[in-house]
Amino acid sequence: MALFLMYILVNAAIDPLADLRESTAPNKAQLIEARIDQLNLETNVVVRFFQWIGNFLTGDWGIAWRTGQEVTTLISHAIGSTLELVTAATFLALILGVFVGVVSALRQYSSFDYLIIFVSFLLYSLPSFWVAVLLKQWGAIGFNDFLADPTLSWVVIIGLAVLSGVLWMLAVGGSVRRRVQTFLTATVATGALLAYLQLSGWWDEPQIGPVLLIILGAGTALAVAAVSAGLQNRRALFTTLTVVVIGVVLYFPLQGLFDSIDESHLLIAGLAVVTVLVGWFVGILFGGPDRGISARAGAITALVMGAMIFADQVMRYWPDYYTALRGRPIPTFGDRTPNLGGNYWVQVLDSFTHLILPTLTLILIAFAAYTRYSRSSMLEVMNQDYIRTARAKGLPERVVVVRHGFRNTLIPLATVVPIDVITLIGGAIITEAVFARPGMGQLFVRSLQGAEIEPVMAYLFITAALAIIASIVADIIYAVVDPRIRLDA
Repeated sequence: MALFLMYILVNAAIDPLADLRESTAPNKAQLIEARIDQLNLETNVVVRFFQWIGNFLTGDWGIAWRTGQEVTTLISHAIGSTLELVTAATFLALILGVFVGVVSALRQYSSFDYLIIFVSFLLYSLPSFWVAVLLKQWGAIGFNDFLADPTLSWVVIIGLAVLSGVLWMLAVGGSVRRRVQTFLTATVATGALLAYLQLSGWWDEPQIGPVLLIILGAGTALAVAAVSAGLQNRRALFTTLTVVVIGVVLYFPLQGLFDSIDESHLLIAGLAVVTVLVGWFVGILFGGPDRGISARAGAITALVMGAMIFADQVMRYWPDYYTALRGRPIPTFGDRTPNLGGNYWVQVLDSFTHLILPTLTLILIAFAAYTRYSRSSMLEVMNQDYIRTARAKGLPERVVVVRHGFRNTLIPLATVVPIDVITLIGGAIITEAVFARPGMGQLFVRSLQGAEIEPVMAYLFITAALAIIASIVADIIYAVVDPRIRLDA
């Protein structure tokens, strides 16, 4: 019934003969009659709907009559482009938004909390097209100009280092002594990193390399162990550090494997799964009463290490890519560079650079929402009786926050995130329009403007089906996050 109503409404909204009616061609009448016959417009709209639904259910989704392309081809390319954008934007926005929101809740009424509230409301109120245009100006044009002479002054480096120190100091909080230690540590670390990038010529030939891999890996191991289990849990700490050592040892052998890869996304996905399993297995080997915690910490660390090794391999082709694009490597439109050529890694790099700006646009908007959701949810959870009971039992604050508070904080997001994902798969219409990205949203708009009913109905069917799937996924996630909910209840 819903599809029937949509077909009737779409048919009433479009006019395939509009351009011919305004035509001044001498054979105008013949052209109109030919198009009526081509699109079967003399047949009643109800009959045409049943003809369409019959063909659709048997796998014949029709043809976009203006371009002559099959609808299945148009949909497959559009949904692939949209999925690339949605996956990256949602994943990053969710991680950053939840992390910042939880920290903001734990630091309620502090300077950091007020800063995050201000930034969240500011970003949430900004129109996406304006954010997109600013990113095109400063994230693409400005950054491309910077790459022509990639030099940061020492004043800028010191300023960024101090800003980083202030933000970390506000986020960590604590006593005056702890604040000073955090400020100095973050300032020195940020300044040293920026100085290394400047002095080593990293901007000309960016790469992670074994040295940065060891440093970043060690930092990841400590951070994951501290958050998931606490540094006093030696088994979890040794698990994460062991995973980092394994990653560094395998860094060089993997270069030969990567060089032999040719158009194999499935192989990369398989390697990612193996990487997570290796990290999990290392945690199991260390055993102990909390080996599940060690296993999770190992899996997360392994995934981060694998991502850095993958990114390093992609970055190795940056100089060639930079030259091929004549010093303008950050594009402002499309999802691929036409006639670029190159191997698998060049194509991956090209796809990544086209994703940067639209992904940042969606992240900035979604980050604000996820931050507000996670902050309010965390505040509500931390005021519950079972949290006070856990503290009264003498559990460490990290255990109270991570094991008892954080998991229940995710329950409201279990409803919001799947719906947001499906909404974006339906097409980030404004973002795709600004960046001329051929996704689902643009396919829908172009098909409506071109009076092509078959692509429009295929789009509506897919988005409706995905909305139903999103509701089911939300229920499943609810049951996973909240043990009080059962799917067979």
